[in-house]
Amino acid sequence: MTFPWFEFAALMLAFGINAVIPGADFAMVLRQSIAHGRRAALFTSAGIATSILVHGSYTLLGIGVIVGQSLLLFNIIKWVGAAYLVWLAISALRSPAPKPPAEEDLASARRGDFAAFALGFLTNLLNPKAVLFFLALFSTLVSAHTAGDIKVIYVLCMSLMLFAWFALVSVFFTTASVRQGFFRFGRWFNRVTGITFILLAVRVALAQQH
Repeated sequence: MTFPWFEFAALMLAFGINAVIPGADFAMVLRQSIAHGRRAALFTSAGIATSILVHGSYTLLGIGVIVGQSLLLFNIIKWVGAAYLVWLAISALRSPAPKPPAEEDLASARRGDFAAFALGFLTNLLNPKAVLFFLALFSTLVSAHTAGDIKVIYVLCMSLMLFAWFALVSVFFTTASVRQGFFRFGRWFNRVTGITFILLAVRVALAQQH
């Protein structure tokens, strides 16, 4: 059996375009990059990429269809996701101004690796739009005759692509010149990111099934 390269390319293109559009994931990686540094941002990126494996798994198992068609389940995910973003907003607004790298506690940063990973994982997992996006991708771009193992390869490649993208974002925003520029904003950075999370929470809360 030959590998369906055209189908694969179409799927990766659609997923890639969606990945680079700024949203909750981007806002979270940006905040982690500025407030906690490259290590935290990369672990957050890994959490986001791992969440894609979960979305892909339940889509392939058919569970995503149930969630997509059940108004109750969709609303549960929607409101939990919105509440999580509001919590992130409050945390950002109450946080002290980001400190320059020389003042950071590197030992504490290492202890926070799991927390950073979980932050990224939950940010992506609790986004109801991700459920509908995966259903739309696989229902419109992937043939019903495509083998299951090839679909698994698709999901793995999407996860790797997303990690690569946010790793690049992490590296860019943690370069000395860029990060120092954000430090000048001090508490304004926390206020802007907090308001951003609130707006994203409203966007999630208004999400509708199609």
